[in-house]
Amino acid sequence: MLESPQQLADPTASAGPRRIYLDGNSLGPPSLDMAARMAAFVTDEWHADLIGGWNGQGWWDLPVAIGDRIGDLIGAGPGQVIAADTTTVLLYKALVAGLYLRPDRDARPWIVTHTGNFPTDRHVLDGVARQFGAQVEAVAAADMADAICDGTAIVYATHVDFRSGARLDIGALTAAAHAKGAVVVWDLSHSAGAMDLHLDRDDVDLAVGCSYKFLNGGPGAPAFLYAAERHHDDLVNAVPGWIGDAQPFAMLEEHRPAPGIRRMLSGTPPVIGLRALDIALDGFDDVDMADLRRHSVALTERFIELADRDLAPHGFTVASPRDADRRGSHVSLGHRDAYAIVQAMIAAGVVGDFREPNLCRFGFAPLHLTLNDVDEAVARLLELMETGAWQDPKFAERRSVT
Repeated sequence: MLESPQQLADPTASAGPRRIYLDGNSLGPPSLDMAARMAAFVTDEWHADLIGGWNGQGWWDLPVAIGDRIGDLIGAGPGQVIAADTTTVLLYKALVAGLYLRPDRDARPWIVTHTGNFPTDRHVLDGVARQFGAQVEAVAAADMADAICDGTAIVYATHVDFRSGARLDIGALTAAAHAKGAVVVWDLSHSAGAMDLHLDRDDVDLAVGCSYKFLNGGPGAPAFLYAAERHHDDLVNAVPGWIGDAQPFAMLEEHRPAPGIRRMLSGTPPVIGLRALDIALDGFDDVDMADLRRHSVALTERFIELADRDLAPHGFTVASPRDADRRGSHVSLGHRDAYAIVQAMIAAGVVGDFREPNLCRFGFAPLHLTLNDVDEAVARLLELMETGAWQDPKFAERRSVT
């Protein structure tokens, strides 16, 4: 367990009780020094150096330099991760690259995935399938290994389910896919920054993930892509751009892919977002990811224990796996009035979120939460239920973002 979890940049609401933030699995909080350091970036780098910042401030190399920092947190050696684009774009790149790594595969199903993926993931999968004339077969997560056949090119899986927090075994599924000659693409959006990952050790081929959840990179922060070094010479970038060229400033009409992971870059690096992400990653300096995961487990175990004891009598059910080895770092509780309850909780200073059809979702970012935070959050939720305060009609009014 971490001895001293970090503080939120703004740990109190503007009015009312101290805010307990249990939505780090959706958007992580800024670090205490984020505002000052981003202001310094504008003044000392952008304003002072202008275009000279590309060389003098190292902006040009940020996608790979920050990629290596993320690599340290997900068990990837240097030169295998880039930070760029959005998760959706990088997922598209990873899937297409994976298909090109297996050009001889034409049996059905060509792409195997599991049901219940985040909608964007499935939308991208279906788009790639249409583009390549491929078939996607979606089965229950537990049945994926059996669905892989000798002609399958891609196995795509989300490590931690965005609704229930159910966790898949990266090593086991990757090995099952490789036994059939398939390439595996993983989505790590709900695990990077909260769990100890070992992509190199587990022989992962390709992976993507966002950085605005447990990595705390900020709203819409650049995503990351991992590609195992053994595949670099054969990687095909579906969105080839000048930044991924071997000689970007030669301005040649013919694209020649850069060596290594840089070939997966496309457009100009989003320097402002990358600088914020770089600052956020400082919070992981000297943090052992195994220790962080142990703290994550302690937080979620305490929450489930209290939910069983105090919240079950009020109609709540635990909708996440009870076995910590099968669970990520968030816990979902089912309740028929989940939406209104979540809104009432937010008003009471406990920030979680709602997911259809009836889930109250609570993310336990181990970098900045304590067991006392868990105790107080459940106590406040219990008070809402006992007093009936959550039944105020204003809490049932739906907002655009839930």
